Amino acid sequence: MSQIKKDDLKQEVFDLYDDYAHNRIDRREFTQKLSLYAVGGLTVASLMSFLMPDYKGGVQIKADDPRLKSDYVTYPSPKGGGSIKALLSKPADAQKPLGGIIVVHENRGLNPHIEDVGRRAALAGFVSIAPDALTPLGGYPGNDDAGRELQSKRNRDEMLQDFMAGFDYLKGNKDCNGKIGVVGFCFGGWIANMMAVRIPELSASVPFYGGQPAAEDVPKIKAPLLLHYAALDTRVNEGWPAFEAALKANNKDYTAYMYENANHGFHNDTTPRYDKAAAELAWKRTVDFFKARLT
Repeated sequence: MSQIKKDDLKQEVFDLYDDYAHNRIDRREFTQKLSLYAVGGLTVASLMSFLMPDYKGGVQIKADDPRLKSDYVTYPSPKGGGSIKALLSKPADAQKPLGGIIVVHENRGLNPHIEDVGRRAALAGFVSIAPDALTPLGGYPGNDDAGRELQSKRNRDEMLQDFMAGFDYLKGNKDCNGKIGVVGFCFGGWIANMMAVRIPELSASVPFYGGQPAAEDVPKIKAPLLLHYAALDTRVNEGWPAFEAALKANNKDYTAYMYENANHGFHNDTTPRYDKAAAELAWKRTVDFFKARLT
């Protein structure tokens, strides 16, 4: 049959993948339910292949891009995993300290896509650090299924400590000007929200479709927020009205965007949930937001 296109699939297929990607159903149940949509020449195998990430074809900024200096570092996280490996990137021609950005992965460790996002952040004129919360378990294992399984074995609050320790590492880095922001996706969006709660010195926070903090934690937020949500992401969006009400009640500095007809994960260009127009607009807004607050 001809190549599958995103528009060929019903929204229920993407919702099903979201359940699988967030461990609400296992692979067996995912396959069984996916079979209901294997009609008209589609097979379960072809649907699975289409829905899974393509890291080889999706990387925008290669690891050896001459415009960047990228290296792996390890920093201490005494309240979290002990020590954490991370990708540290900066523009190769940087002449002065730059604003810092912590790039927080999804619920599967530091995969090639998030490393790519870290390099994109550096190419935009920042020093970025992309930590791997799976470091204590051996690091990202090379595929997302195994990565999700490993991450489910770690305590979420300890992982939050790992990214907070990344803030401390960047703050002490000679290439950073001391102004630090965070951008995170899915699980990383929750981390970005919680770092805004837990770190008064944070200069900016950009959660992409991230779980929201409790209303009683909102008064602790000092950093300005730029919040990206996907209109079709009903699961995460359920928490947005209460969060917005708390932000307004506490006079917090925030801007929120809801991207129409976009799915959870719309920024990730390695899966068919990717929405090019929404992703590019959201990233431009993110870079502009960081430039206004970190430089």
